[in-house]
Amino acid sequence: MRHGILISSLLAALIAGGTTMPLAVAKDDKSECKRSQDCALQALKSGEIRPLTDVLAVARDKLPGEVIKVELDRDDGIWVYEIKVLTSSGKRREIEINAQTLAVIKID
Repeated sequence: MRHGILISSLLAALIAGGTTMPLAVAKDDKSECKRSQDCALQALKSGEIRPLTDVLAVARDKLPGEVIKVELDRDDGIWVYEIKVLTSSGKRREIEINAQTLAVIKID
């Protein structure tokens, strides 16, 4: 089940190592984390997810444009970054990237 929760730019900066883009995080209902920020930080420290900077590099390579939204969801035990991009032609597109392997799951 997906529940997007917008967290502060500060946490996104911490995860990204300096990037100030807001990040939305969702956790599945079985998670023991009390706050979504804790879940994301715990996942990063444990190696379950890669830093946002790594993910954005893949996204920009595969889908050029301006990143307008980033979400981190946990679906069926797998962390997935969902990144919305505004292309140079003005079209809004989305890319999903496995948060641990950086494999592109799909591009819409």
